[in-house]
Amino acid sequence: MRELNKIQTAIFLFGGILMAVGAGTTLLGWGSAPYIYALGAIGFASMQMYQRYEGNNFTIRRLRRMMVLSDVLFLVAALLMFANKSNILGLSYINYIEYVYNKWVIVLLIAALLQLYSMHRIGSELEKEAKK
Repeated sequence: MRELNKIQTAIFLFGGILMAVGAGTTLLGWGSAPYIYALGAIGFASMQMYQRYEGNNFTIRRLRRMMVLSDVLFLVAALLMFANKSNILGLSYINYIEYVYNKWVIVLLIAALLQLYSMHRIGSELEKEAKK
């Protein structure tokens, strides 16, 4: 995996912190919480997508694709947070409640589970590859 420099690592970590703060404060009803989460998600996802794997291990490449999918889901959760804030999509009230209202939590949970699984497995696969 390509290593991040100090500035990129700081953006990555700060993005993760902003995502956690934004998700937590959204549950508290703060009006600026989707902006905080979106800024963190953009920083986190962009730095994680910047890390590339140049090897030939199929398992790591598959796990890397899962990680990129979770990054995209983090960004989709940010969009759903904005849509949850107000009915900006122009849907009827019933459709809004059925398709948008608080669905960002489900997308965020799926993204977090994919992220945890892929990060854990990539770490163990890189250790196996280093031993060879």
